[in-house]
Amino acid sequence: MSSADLEQADAPVQVTVVTGFLGAGKTTIILDLIHRLNASTAGYNVCLLKNEFGSVEVDSLLAQEGSIKVTEMLNGCLCCVLVGQMKNALEELQAKYNPDRIIIESSGSAFPAPIAWQIRQMEPKFHLDSIITVVDCVNFRGYEDTSYTAKMQAAYTDLILLNKWQLATERDVDLVIDRIDELNEDTPKVKYSPGLSLDVVFGLDTKLFSASHGTSLEDVSAGLDKHHMENEVDLVLVKQNASDEAQAPPTVAAFESFLGTLSKDTVYRVKGLVQLHEGEAAEPSLFIVNHAFGRTTLTKVANEAILSSNGHVRVSLTVMGVYLRMQMRRLREFFGELAEIDLTEAHRH
Repeated sequence: MSSADLEQADAPVQVTVVTGFLGAGKTTIILDLIHRLNASTAGYNVCLLKNEFGSVEVDSLLAQEGSIKVTEMLNGCLCCVLVGQMKNALEELQAKYNPDRIIIESSGSAFPAPIAWQIRQMEPKFHLDSIITVVDCVNFRGYEDTSYTAKMQAAYTDLILLNKWQLATERDVDLVIDRIDELNEDTPKVKYSPGLSLDVVFGLDTKLFSASHGTSLEDVSAGLDKHHMENEVDLVLVKQNASDEAQAPPTVAAFESFLGTLSKDTVYRVKGLVQLHEGEAAEPSLFIVNHAFGRTTLTKVANEAILSSNGHVRVSLTVMGVYLRMQMRRLREFFGELAEIDLTEAHRH
């Protein structure tokens, strides 16, 4: 091994943390960045550590469809419920893949400070490069009034990526920027488009949440709502096995039409897996569902490993939003009596 190889082997794994509220577009941006990082630098190795609500590894499935190395942490938040487990996940990724960089995508309800503190404690093996917040220009002014987390994410970050600005009016984008400036005037705000220079996003070498900000997790978490996940977002889990004797799976058009009836003011995200018929096809196909604030993306699963491990699934969806009790009857009517539909309501103050 050459001296250059030894130096590379001793280099810390760079860690980028991406935060942003539910449906802001974090995953889409991250997948674009990872594909371009891998394409721009021969031999550069990037992994994704994904944290999400619910029990369905949707974003992992999307990443696997794109041949990206990914680990997903479910049913809890990295900044509170899963504190301590992130260290194990990072070390496992390092041991398995020997990455040059790990991108952590936090859940839509995660505070950045505890996550950053945990990474700081893992130096020099890992180095916190930056905290990036994705802001949805179409919907931010709707949810930031009710979400303490959304405000915290915008306030404590190295870079704010303004997403979906093409879908908003120039006036609305200006209002979003004005509101963010009230929370965080000094942090750069950049309109995101596919192809944004990688130099804008990586190599920032953040000074946020360094040792001077506190010597313990309790210090950096002081004043934070430890029950923020339960206090902000309702969850509905919809499950049904393919073996159940039930009505035939819906068509793609019928499912898209159903999602289109859900109010984006109360239903923030719908994600998961569902079997759907395409036109006159005799057998249904498995689709990855990603619905955010009224916009739907259905990805037909082609990966054989994903199909094999999810062959039993007819429906496995997580619905996230507020006041979802009002949606229960509509969900029952669409998915039928045999589907398991369970609501967990937020404990709002």
